[in-house]
Amino acid sequence: MLITKEKINHYIEKIPPAPEALKATLMHLNSGDLTKAANAAKEDKALSLYLKVLVNKPIYGFRNEVSDVSQIFGILGVNRAKQTVYNYMLSLLSPAKWSLFKLNRVLFYNLQADLSVQWKKILDYLNIQDEDTLSAITLLPASIIVSEALFSEKKSDVDLLRSVHEIDLNTILKRLCDYDLFDISQEIARKWEMPESIGLIIKSASGLVFSEDEHINKLGKWMHLLLFYILSQPKYIEAGLNDFIDFQIEYVADIYEEFAVVMEIQ
Repeated sequence: MLITKEKINHYIEKIPPAPEALKATLMHLNSGDLTKAANAAKEDKALSLYLKVLVNKPIYGFRNEVSDVSQIFGILGVNRAKQTVYNYMLSLLSPAKWSLFKLNRVLFYNLQADLSVQWKKILDYLNIQDEDTLSAITLLPASIIVSEALFSEKKSDVDLLRSVHEIDLNTILKRLCDYDLFDISQEIARKWEMPESIGLIIKSASGLVFSEDEHINKLGKWMHLLLFYILSQPKYIEAGLNDFIDFQIEYVADIYEEFAVVMEIQ
């Protein structure tokens, strides 16, 4: 039995609950005022703690521990600070106990950090400074949370399909609810009122849906490779996340070597 679109929307509508301090932080970030944004963020103790924990992970590369929120925002800049706040909004929805994926809060934080830092590296290399494009990568962890909730309702069906067929989770998701991970990301982009182009980049990142816009396809290729690169790490293979991506090698063949070079840049 298919999971209805109404059920999918039910989970998407939960993204994200926004306390007043968080709303104020985003409002000031949208206007480019890092000082006011940091002051607002300090009013939310959970957000302040999240920022300290996340940006002090080794992937961010800071030599000394950064603990002051104003300093954190100053180092990140407006666009990366906004992306980090989006990540925090998702952490509020992260399940206390994951059912299908072998994830926990720390590993989910790591996934957010890995994707965010490497996507920023790619956009810097491509000389793209657009804040919405930078924040696009946060849609994928959001979709994983929604997918976990949907799969949990049909766990026996998912386990059966995986035991009988060598089939990726994205295909199973599509069969269960007629939405795949990238469709769900696109719906979340609409809820977050992101430009339509962001949803199209996400769809292109599937490696299965192409845009007539070459810029969108180019970013989709880089994101497709990044997802495969990150989710192929042992910790995410063990968590079961690599089963989401059916790698389309021919789709990204023209940038594969370039991507490998960029990932080596410190």
